[in-house]
Amino acid sequence: MLVDFNTLPEESRVWIYQANRSFTEKELSEIETKLNGFIEAWTAHGKDLQSGFKIIYKRFIVIALNQNLNAATGCSIDASVHFIQQLEKDYNVDLMDKMNVSYKQGDYIAYKSLVDFKKMAKQKAISKKTIVFNNLVTNIAEFKENWEVPASESWHSRFL
Repeated sequence: MLVDFNTLPEESRVWIYQANRSFTEKELSEIETKLNGFIEAWTAHGKDLQSGFKIIYKRFIVIALNQNLNAATGCSIDASVHFIQQLEKDYNVDLMDKMNVSYKQGDYIAYKSLVDFKKMAKQKAISKKTIVFNNLVTNIAEFKENWEVPASESWHSRFL
């Protein structure tokens, strides 16, 4: 059951998929249509899952699920992963690699491998004030407070 992301409870579970490039306007429109269809039909043991999504900075797909109503199961999580993998194939984009880092450089969103990010930290090319995206947040409350933060306030700080 598709609902507006902003109406979901703070404790709703989130999954964040970062793309290795920005989506075009055409791709965004198509992806939104596909997400609407997937979430509208998404179930767990035949029960509707109350979910919503956001696409942020033309690069992050954030799916949220109100687990108070019906919780995700192994099969429903597998279905969402298969959906994201299909998006990867359809748009020749990487959404599942967790060993990459996104951060802000002015208005631009940079995307680097973790190895390159560590090198940049050693070279002081990024600082504790660099805005990073903590894709490890687990619910909407954390997403709002701790997703887009200075590197000093994220797991990224271990490299600084």
